[in-house]
Amino acid sequence: MGAMRPFSFPMKKLRWQLLIVILALAAIALILLGQQPNVLPPNVQNTPQPIAGGLYTEGLVGSPSRLNPLLDFYNQPDRDIDHLLYSSLIHFDERGIPNPDLAESYGITQDGTTYTFSIRQNARWHDGEPVTSQDIIFTIELMRDPNMPVPQDLRDLWNDIEVEAINDSLIQFHLPEPLSPFLDYLTFGILPEHLLGSLTTAEIVDAPFNLQPIGSGPYRFSQFLVENDQIVGVELIAFEQYHFPRAFIDKLVFRYYPDSQTALTAFQNGEVNGVSQITSDVLPTALAEPGLSLYTSRLPQLTLVFFNLDSPRHPFFQELAVRQALMHALNRQRLVNEVLGGQAILANGPIFPGTWAYLDVDELPAYDVDAGIDLLKAAEYTIPAEGGDVRAKGDEFLRFTLLHPDDALHTQIAEIIQSSWAQIGVEVELEALPYPELVEALTARDYAATLVDLNLTRSPDPDPYPFWHQAQITGGQNYAQWDDRVASEYLEQARITLDLTERARLYRNFQVRFARELPALPLYYPVYTYAVSSEVQGVRVGPLFDPSDRLSYLPQWFLQAVLGNTPVP
Repeated sequence: MGAMRPFSFPMKKLRWQLLIVILALAAIALILLGQQPNVLPPNVQNTPQPIAGGLYTEGLVGSPSRLNPLLDFYNQPDRDIDHLLYSSLIHFDERGIPNPDLAESYGITQDGTTYTFSIRQNARWHDGEPVTSQDIIFTIELMRDPNMPVPQDLRDLWNDIEVEAINDSLIQFHLPEPLSPFLDYLTFGILPEHLLGSLTTAEIVDAPFNLQPIGSGPYRFSQFLVENDQIVGVELIAFEQYHFPRAFIDKLVFRYYPDSQTALTAFQNGEVNGVSQITSDVLPTALAEPGLSLYTSRLPQLTLVFFNLDSPRHPFFQELAVRQALMHALNRQRLVNEVLGGQAILANGPIFPGTWAYLDVDELPAYDVDAGIDLLKAAEYTIPAEGGDVRAKGDEFLRFTLLHPDDALHTQIAEIIQSSWAQIGVEVELEALPYPELVEALTARDYAATLVDLNLTRSPDPDPYPFWHQAQITGGQNYAQWDDRVASEYLEQARITLDLTERARLYRNFQVRFARELPALPLYYPVYTYAVSSEVQGVRVGPLFDPSDRLSYLPQWFLQAVLGNTPVP
């Protein structure tokens, strides 16, 4: 096309063509404008807005027993279901901070001995009856009953506490002395007095109620799924009268499987949308599975090596340099990587990471074999002139027996510890014991060193008092017999201090003291891996105080959504 010459057309005709062009452009603009999405203001964005509906099915590893919160202490699958069926006065978030559940509010007297709770007026049992103070008192009376199979320490605590119903919605707890971790004991699931109050404890244990439970949680029991006269699953329905906003997912189905592999196969076959636990043996397969999201959270467990600091046969454990040298010689990361498949976090001390009281201390001796040898040399432990591999100071040889649980995992860990300490001239004999015998040896203080797991499931409060205070050396759980006045004072003050900030300061001081004195060698905190279909939205899993806590935010999960405008902060 050649260049247009100027003024080659009369002005009138040019104006007419310009008018046609302008009208055409306007028409095109209108068409394009109609085809474009709405332009949102810069401080607003389109985000999915959850709506109610759908079915979520989870493969639950284990088998059912009784759906009763006072009978589920020793059956994890029951606790998982009960977590959704029942409510408690309060619950703890993933940082270990208490939040009201059935309690609308609570107050504590200045001396820390009286706790008053107000129960929500809209709290209802799944049969529509109101939740009252009498339900709470009834449940506590059951925990006091020696015929009810609850942990003895729980029964002992409630036997020392007076409980008083001021009215149907107001309840008080009177403690004999201040105990700041008391809220920890109020997370028990509450049972309905109007349905069970006429039964004896023995009748409650075997009552039909346990297979047709009535709770006050976000989901209500619908039915068991039965195939070939065997219970293969349980169905739950969102509770419309729940005291918090109704759960988004209408229906939950939990199907029981004997192990993680079988449950994962069920996901691959489209039978379930999630797997309650991904164990290390199936982790590689689960990681490679398309459409499956994995969530890993810290468990409330600590694996460590206890030393008997008051053993007359092994006085060298009282020397800090020896304990530090033993810590230097441990390649804990190797344990985590090679033995645990990466499914653990290196431990700093007795307080769990992710909680409000945790301090990431840098006082622990790092892996350094040469540094360990230097510490022993400085403490005058040398290889005898007559030869050998065991260091000694005079006639005191660095030689002792390490007890460990009699299973494949702990045996492998113990063998690595044994070879690690041999590198610095410490001779260790291994002795495997069944766990009950191991606990018996700890209780009798009849040991030199022990590899053990501390399981603090269902104990969100970080209180380390039972294991490390001086008063627990005799008759308590201070198995290391750590007699440290400075550490004990921190723990004493923290136990009677209600202010969370001050408690955190005291516990952080304690953690620094622990890391410097090393009364035991912290190894690792194991983790829990949970799998959910990528199609499920809103999934959130924080650090766990019980594997059932992975379901704490399930009422906020959703399968269906619409786009909505959300302000951008």
